[in-house]
Amino acid sequence: MLILLAFIIVFHIISAALLFISTIDNAWWVGDNFYTDVWRMCSMNTSTCMAITDQFREYQSIQAVQATMILSTIFCCVAFLVFILQLFRLKQGERFVLTSIIQLLSCLCVMIAASIYTDRHEELHKSHEYSFEVSEGHYGYSFVLAWIAFAFTLISGVMYLVLRKRK
Repeated sequence: MLILLAFIIVFHIISAALLFISTIDNAWWVGDNFYTDVWRMCSMNTSTCMAITDQFREYQSIQAVQATMILSTIFCCVAFLVFILQLFRLKQGERFVLTSIIQLLSCLCVMIAASIYTDRHEELHKSHEYSFEVSEGHYGYSFVLAWIAFAFTLISGVMYLVLRKRK
């Protein structure tokens, strides 16, 4: 039982780390001489970065991705704290339903963020407000980590739903 508990805790911490990295790191869309994410875009040639602001045509889409990624990360951290509290508060045989619900909300938020970015990436990167050409790029590792975090949060949410407290 102790090994299972350690595995669940490590799995949850990995999920949170993936969410933090994919939210913060600047590699959602990359090219030969640029990289961009949901916060800013940077040119490797001139070593300059420019914040993505409301002057961009698809700023509302970027804001939706930002908000849902932040919510996902917060929900994941809250779910971990609730799990730790439920370890000490639940009676034997009860399920970790509250932890599961919060973790599945985290899963839903990261899925929404990655889906919006997937759907809107063409419009996002064809904006004339960019100071350099970013349409000739491809998805970066932060975007891939967001989808991996979706799978991890889904699996851990289901694990918490199935898991019962034992002695």
